[in-house]
Amino acid sequence: MEKKQYVCPKCGNKTYESDQFQATGGNFAKIFDVQNKKFITISCKKCGYTELYKAKGSDGWDILDFLMG
Repeated sequence: MEKKQYVCPKCGNKTYESDQFQATGGNFAKIFDVQNKKFITISCKKCGYTELYKAKGSDGWDILDFLMG
């Protein structure tokens, strides 16, 4: 996989911060309060524009590896 640097598509800034969160998906998960959907967020430090990625593999941190270059 090719690595590339993060560039905000809205303002062109190159600095970002990342985080992750979990959410429920489907009726079964809601009934038992199971957070079975994992997401990674990448937010521009300048304008706050945020991209959301579905986590996969090792908790989705492969997205960060892709962006960090």
